[in-house]
Amino acid sequence: MAKMEVKTSLLDNMIGVGDMVLLEPLDEDSFINNLKKRYDHNEVYTYIGSVVISINPYRSLPIYTPEKVEEYRNRNFYELSPHIFALSDEAYRSLRDQDKDQCILITGESGAGKTEASKLVMSYVAAVCGKGAEVNQVKEQLLQSNPVLEAFGNAKTVRNDNSSRFGKYMDIEFDFKGDPLGGVISNYLLEKSRVVKQPRGERNFHIFYQILSGASEDFLCKLKLERDFSRYNYLGLDSAKVNGVDDAANFRTVRNAMQIVGFMDHETQSVFEVVAAVLKLGNIEFKPESRVNGLDESKIKDKNELKEICELTGIDQSVLERAFSFRTVEAKQEKVSTTLNVAQAYYARDALAKNLYSRLFSWLVTRINESIKAQTKVRKKVMGVLDIYGFEIFEDNSFEQFIINYCNEKLQQIFIELTLKEEQEEYIREGIEWTHIEYFNNAIICDLIENNQTGILAMLDEECLRPGTVTDDTFLEKLNQVCATHQHFESRMSKCSRFLNDTSLPHSCFRIQHYAGKVMYQVEGFVDKNNDLLYRDLSQAMWKASHSLIKALFPEGNPAKINLKRPPTAGSQFKASVATLMKNLQTKNPNYIRCIKPNDKKAAHIFNDALVCHQIRYLGLLENVRVRRAGYAFRQAYEPCLERYKMLCKQTWPHWRGPARAGVEVLFNELEIPEEEFSFGRSKIFIRNPRTLFKLEDLRKQRLEDLATLIEKIYRGWKCRTRFLLMKKSQIVIASWYRRYAQQKKYQKIKSSAVIVQSYIRGWKARKLLRELKHQKRCNEAATIIAAYWHGTQARRELRRLKEEARNKHAIAVIWAYWLGYKVRREYRKFFRANAGRKIYEFTLQRLMQKYFLEMKNKMPSLSPIDKNWPVRPYLFLDSTHKELKRIFHLWRCKKYRDQFTDQQKLIYEEKLEASELFKDKKALYPASVGQPFQGAYLEISKNPKYKKLKDAVDEKIIIAEVVNKINRANGKATSRIFLLTKNNVLLADQKSGNIKSEVPLGDVTKVSMSSQNDGFFAVHLKEGSGAAGKGDFLLSSDHLIEMATKLYRTTLSQTKQKLNIEISDEFLVQFRQDKVCVKFIQGSQKNGNIPTCKRKNNRLLEVAVP
Repeated sequence: MAKMEVKTSLLDNMIGVGDMVLLEPLDEDSFINNLKKRYDHNEVYTYIGSVVISINPYRSLPIYTPEKVEEYRNRNFYELSPHIFALSDEAYRSLRDQDKDQCILITGESGAGKTEASKLVMSYVAAVCGKGAEVNQVKEQLLQSNPVLEAFGNAKTVRNDNSSRFGKYMDIEFDFKGDPLGGVISNYLLEKSRVVKQPRGERNFHIFYQILSGASEDFLCKLKLERDFSRYNYLGLDSAKVNGVDDAANFRTVRNAMQIVGFMDHETQSVFEVVAAVLKLGNIEFKPESRVNGLDESKIKDKNELKEICELTGIDQSVLERAFSFRTVEAKQEKVSTTLNVAQAYYARDALAKNLYSRLFSWLVTRINESIKAQTKVRKKVMGVLDIYGFEIFEDNSFEQFIINYCNEKLQQIFIELTLKEEQEEYIREGIEWTHIEYFNNAIICDLIENNQTGILAMLDEECLRPGTVTDDTFLEKLNQVCATHQHFESRMSKCSRFLNDTSLPHSCFRIQHYAGKVMYQVEGFVDKNNDLLYRDLSQAMWKASHSLIKALFPEGNPAKINLKRPPTAGSQFKASVATLMKNLQTKNPNYIRCIKPNDKKAAHIFNDALVCHQIRYLGLLENVRVRRAGYAFRQAYEPCLERYKMLCKQTWPHWRGPARAGVEVLFNELEIPEEEFSFGRSKIFIRNPRTLFKLEDLRKQRLEDLATLIEKIYRGWKCRTRFLLMKKSQIVIASWYRRYAQQKKYQKIKSSAVIVQSYIRGWKARKLLRELKHQKRCNEAATIIAAYWHGTQARRELRRLKEEARNKHAIAVIWAYWLGYKVRREYRKFFRANAGRKIYEFTLQRLMQKYFLEMKNKMPSLSPIDKNWPVRPYLFLDSTHKELKRIFHLWRCKKYRDQFTDQQKLIYEEKLEASELFKDKKALYPASVGQPFQGAYLEISKNPKYKKLKDAVDEKIIIAEVVNKINRANGKATSRIFLLTKNNVLLADQKSGNIKSEVPLGDVTKVSMSSQNDGFFAVHLKEGSGAAGKGDFLLSSDHLIEMATKLYRTTLSQTKQKLNIEISDEFLVQFRQDKVCVKFIQGSQKNGNIPTCKRKNNRLLEVAVP
């Protein structure tokens, strides 16, 4: 279709037939050929009236973009090409504007695209409804529920890589404006047998593979899982990996979707723990054992898997192990416990796995409903979307296929009923006479299956409930007795004579003639699958779990709520669910999407006629067309009909002034269409045969070609006339402009000629006047020139005379000057030559020195002794003088600086100078002490009443008072002491009591030892044999080591006139009583930050760790 073309009808540029109701002739071959033709042109949607046929393209098509959504928004159903968006828009507008509840029924076999169709419907509705934070949150939650349910309810089959293995019906609730409020999801018949066994070429449910592929190693470790698929018996290995499917990315999508829907973190964790437990159940294996009484029993081979399952679920291992080995049967007040053989144990294990996963899936649906349900209680409009398995005919059909096909029979029944009802209502509404339509009513087949007395499901329940031996064969015999005469039931053992020679039907099978064709069912497994029994011991074991989710999944396991009544069978439960669903659908306006799979290879551009034909038959599409067109094949409102075909009649073209119905009547009378081919309704025209519509379309097409020719002719004439008028107008403009140009050129030529003549005349007059003026000027200037020459001659003569006189006078003066100079030079020549050089040198040197000192005066540095600036030397011969002046100036300003000191300041600087000589470049602690003033009395003993006793005991002047740490030789620990230094003694006193512990005269102190590192440890060595040396030397630690050592050195020198020995070494000896201990300093990291620590290594070594 051209880019600027506007499509106003389904019939415009139609590929094949867009609506099968208009197909001529109507048969199976033409139906398939029409679908194939449209499929080859990427037209995957076709109508049957208001029903949409969707063919899976198995590839992405550019027909679902936001632009397409806007194109179909608020448009008539038949206005554009067939599309799923058209049906979605029709349903949404009917719900919003007409207040009609809607339901969209999506059917088809596995792989036909039902799930994708439901997603497209929901995405379209989400795109066209209202906006806002709350509305967007509701829409996001509704859309994100799909990935969660797909992960837990979909699996890879031979027909579909993402096959829904459950039926889903979602009611989306809207307010009066059409904005979504929430939703409710119902699920039907999850294929739980897939948990324990999958057909060849198929996979288990997606979530098992997604966890193993996408979960982190830590998460797998918590779930006690390994990434290797082959470790788990419940996972089929032949199709573990699917091309084009990224299980790891899908796992991240599922976790994100669960978070958006509203799952809490602990809920998500619990769900995955249950999935892991199901996966590990398949690894439990049993071995037979014989008891003393001769009965066979089973034992678990490897209990490691059982242990891990119990750790995941919080179940006592012995309880679960017993539940796998014994079965307890209760009857009234009696309990009977029997052992399980290996086959029964495996059955119990698989039954537990199936029930656990099935109940988990139901819990997920319930939990999602809690999150997406409408929060307000206002009246709501509802749109239901049914995505349910289609009719299934496999090579081996069992109980699941029987149930699924029963559901499709019911859907077909309600489809025919609602379609006929809709047709009848429209006929009555439009005033058209209703005629009875013949069609196949499949109620007889539904009755065969669901009849409460003689139905197959009733017979199956009866067999499951009766006492005695019940097998699948007894069930088949029961069917042969009850259903043998039914025309849609066949069996090898049937008493009906017409089936006796049918050797294609095995003995253990029966066949039902469904509306979609014959299906043969194998009765093997019908009884067990219908019973769906889970031993009570296993239910009670699950209820005893400490895992809150598992406990909630098995409420019947509560001993306080034991119900001896047999639980309902799977068939009866599904029958009740289908009945509820049918009742729900009958209250809503139906919209149908029939999905078709074009091939079994899941490949694009392949259309298998036989496969499509099979699906057309069992979907009943031909019957649907026949029902639709049994009365009138086509109907259309009067306004669009008149607008489309008005060009076929002169009276209605181009504008009809009257009512639309009258215009259509005039149009059809003019075209002479037989009256039996159409009828006039109240608001629509009804056309009986598609040939009549196609005739109208052909006439319209021909008329449009004629109109196009007429328009083209008129346009060409208009274009030529317009071009002629434009050329004529241009010629007039060009002529006027040329005439103007010619006159201008002529005028300019005449003007230039006149100017030339005028210029020549004016030049002749000017030249004549010039000659006269020149002659007069020459006559006047002749006398002046003669007089000037005479005056010049006279002046030159006078000048020559004066110059001669001046030269004579100057010669006399020059000669006299030379003579005087000669006399002076002759007189002073002897003196000048002897002393001139020395005098010039002295004068020059004196002048340079004067300049040097004047510049030095202006460039003098500051008086600070630490200022090292000095002016640059100007002359090389002044080098020694310059240095000497610098030295003298520095000494002078140092003296000036010292003269400012008080006596106390002088003492502090003398101590600092002494400390520099003792410790500079020797002790690492010294640089930090340079900027700290030496205070001496750090403890105010005279002012602190705590130290009154100590003050009374010391009568001398205290030079330094400081708290030090005395190191204990036994363990290296420190004890606080007060260190006092007086003029004659060193004292150590207790810090708390103030009692003097030791008193040492300065004469008995022989040496002070310390390390070269950044620590405060020092040792005071005492003279051997002195009274104070009885307990040995002192090993102390102080924060003011440099100050204490300096003051001790100066005080000792002042009193004893001897220098105290200061030893700086990282290893020295200290006398403790009779022993000498080595104190060693090492580098090391400290637990207490930057504080050095002392540690006793042995009897002869104390080790100090310095940071």
